[in-house]
Amino acid sequence: MLKRYMHAKERYFAMRDDNRIVQPFDWGIEFIDPDAVDSDPRQFFEEFTHKAIKDSDKFFFSPEISDFCLKDRDLTWTSGITTPSAENNVVRATYFPKGGAKKAVLVLPHWNAKAGTYFDLCKVFNDRGFSALRLTLPYHEERMPPELERADYLVAPNIGRTLQSLRQSVVDTRSAVRWLQEQGYEKIGLVGTSIGSCVGFFAFVHDLGINAAVFNHVSGYVADVVWQGLSTYHVKEGLGDNVGLDELRHYWLPISPMAYMERLASLPERPQRYIYTLYDLSFPVDLSRDTLAALRRNKVPHSRVAIPCGHYTLGEKPWVYYDGFKIVNFLRKHLK
Repeated sequence: MLKRYMHAKERYFAMRDDNRIVQPFDWGIEFIDPDAVDSDPRQFFEEFTHKAIKDSDKFFFSPEISDFCLKDRDLTWTSGITTPSAENNVVRATYFPKGGAKKAVLVLPHWNAKAGTYFDLCKVFNDRGFSALRLTLPYHEERMPPELERADYLVAPNIGRTLQSLRQSVVDTRSAVRWLQEQGYEKIGLVGTSIGSCVGFFAFVHDLGINAAVFNHVSGYVADVVWQGLSTYHVKEGLGDNVGLDELRHYWLPISPMAYMERLASLPERPQRYIYTLYDLSFPVDLSRDTLAALRRNKVPHSRVAIPCGHYTLGEKPWVYYDGFKIVNFLRKHLK
């Protein structure tokens, strides 16, 4: 009964967005290596996947930033990844300082989050003694190029552009962590939701400056979310018959958490919580459970929370309050 009700609510909330556009398929080699555009795409991405994962420190490397600019609470800087969109190349974040705080939390929103979302969460962190910084993901809000209504370039039926976009998200996240460190914060936490959860995971695995993290919605493979997820049906439709699931999973392995489980297990232990929902049609629950099983196999100490709602309904009362409680209290406990 509850499952049927939640699934109906999930479909209702998902289909309220009637501006999803099926973008055309493209290999997008030029977003990875402009000099290799004449290469055989399958061979190119086969080799690129191997190189990117083997040298993931380079793939997710965050360069020194010389133009951080804070005006009131609006922080901007030039992204460490250059894309064809001038708007997208300027990173934006909103700062919620707490006087005297030595701890800060970086907040990563979900895909297609609107301006102002997660501000309330940042204010809750303020009330608990933390400063907070809410990052705007690539192609969102002021970073969105004029031809888009949605952040369609972040996850798209374009193999190379999606790789570049998720890589940029991680690079920008790591730059934001560095800025917080430069402000004198001694402990830095992170919370990411949905696609922000994936981005946060990559940053957590590659940046020991993040002391604790909460991953809100869990999945191990971007390809499987696109293939099965309710929110990404238009991306799968754009892929058409050009690639199969196994093939896509391999090409997008550098931006999939499953690729970095062994690396995470090799790092010093840090507090990490994984929150998933039992009736999720966007990050299907079997994908969440597979990810948690991988953490267990690799003996990664972690906390987990299962909430009896869905992807969209997690943002509705009463679940949003319970979710917020589980996020804030975990970071409050572990960022001492």
